[in-house]
Amino acid sequence: MASLIFKPRDIPNLITGLRILLVAPFLWLLLEECYGAALALFVIAGVSDALDGFLAKYYGWTSELGGLLDPIADKLLLIGAILALGWLRELPGWLVALVIGRDLVIVGGAVAYHLRVERFHAAPLMISKLNTLVQLALVCAVIVHYGLTPLPGWLLTGAIGLTALTTVWSGAAYVWHWGRLARRWTQTPTRSSLDDVP
Repeated sequence: MASLIFKPRDIPNLITGLRILLVAPFLWLLLEECYGAALALFVIAGVSDALDGFLAKYYGWTSELGGLLDPIADKLLLIGAILALGWLRELPGWLVALVIGRDLVIVGGAVAYHLRVERFHAAPLMISKLNTLVQLALVCAVIVHYGLTPLPGWLLTGAIGLTALTTVWSGAAYVWHWGRLARRWTQTPTRSSLDDVP
């Protein structure tokens, strides 16, 4: 029973859980082309992401569950938005395929590394964080453009191009990073003997 008692350190995980619950209504509003309400939920989700991150770091309210839930919440919201905007033909199909392909490569690489090399520890690369930020900005720009007020064509074209560039770059960076770690792991001559030391 004691484990069910709410504690202050659980606040970041609670906020993350609420953010996950926002994904379904956000996508429904987006697909119904209720852009103003969809954008409001998208902004609320973004603010909640910043808030739970701040609380976790400032107060030390981190947990293994939070480390797992937070990227899942972000990915559900972002990938869902990109798929929905692609379905509405407000994002080019090739970009949607590129984003999904990049995530499949990363997930597949992480699983392969975990199974064939060693336990996988999630550690986002800087280019991946930049890619996430660019994708978020693109989603906001597209929602604003089609639902609230038209934006300059060059702005949307630039955002799409930058998203494509950082998507390819981040995917390639992960492949190179994990490949380098795997080679280092397999080329360590004393690994087996070190593993036997009590």
